[in-house]
Amino acid sequence: MNSFKGMGVALVTPFNSEGDVDYTSLREIVEYQITSGADFLAVLCTTAETPTLSPEEKNKIKKFVLSTVHGRVPIVLGCGGNNTREIVKELKTRDWTGIDGILSVVPYYNKPNQEGLFRHFSAIAEASPLPILLYNVPGRVGVNMATETTLKLAHKYKNIVGIKEASGNFDQIDEIIKNRPKGFVVLSGDDSITYPLITMGAEGVISVIGNAYPKEFSQMVHLALSGQFEAALPIHRMFKELFSLLFVDGNPAGVKALLHAMGMCENVLRLPLVPTRIKTFKQIQNIQLKLSHIA
Repeated sequence: MNSFKGMGVALVTPFNSEGDVDYTSLREIVEYQITSGADFLAVLCTTAETPTLSPEEKNKIKKFVLSTVHGRVPIVLGCGGNNTREIVKELKTRDWTGIDGILSVVPYYNKPNQEGLFRHFSAIAEASPLPILLYNVPGRVGVNMATETTLKLAHKYKNIVGIKEASGNFDQIDEIIKNRPKGFVVLSGDDSITYPLITMGAEGVISVIGNAYPKEFSQMVHLALSGQFEAALPIHRMFKELFSLLFVDGNPAGVKALLHAMGMCENVLRLPLVPTRIKTFKQIQNIQLKLSHIA
């Protein structure tokens, strides 16, 4: 059975004012997700500022989240990059106890063609002891994984169980949904189009806004998944302003500003990322205050 359906949350890494990992806030955020209805957590992925974390910090965060979750929801761990050999080595040597699957991003910077992408993920599939979610996010990595490549991988490897699709290309995503093998899940990689993608047959989302509003966004996702589209639509529209504001100064700057406005963590990022502009923060804060009266 595929564990990665519904509302997954791409977990942030909170830092304190000195720039160190804030484990007290991290525990509170994880508990908030679980008690508010998150279906699974995506740990050490893009929203976690993973490129700025040391190997020691990544390992400590993984163990800390595992201990805090204590088996209450599935955990998918980020495991990807642009060095196929190193990823395969990691898959074969790392301790994966307690992890339910991996999320592996399309290689960035070196811009492989479709054959290179197919061979890259084939090597990962052949080495992985865990189910794999592909992650297609051309806006970040500079390469789009074509529909044909995704479907070829999905049909060939049973342990490739789904994809986080953040291309924003509705035609492409629809083709994947229509032609995927049984059990292969399609998850939105963009909060703002989660509702329409579910109406097309997607199974959920790996969400950024879910860090701050897991209860409400999870409710929207589950209503839509059960076919109650009219009931889900007002919740989708409730977050319309936030969807764009959270990304106008980059991710996770927006969601960290929102979490700070909610009193859940410091508004601190690690270079090269910086907090949102004051103007953006005030806009986010104003919307958060409005939502606090209705959410």
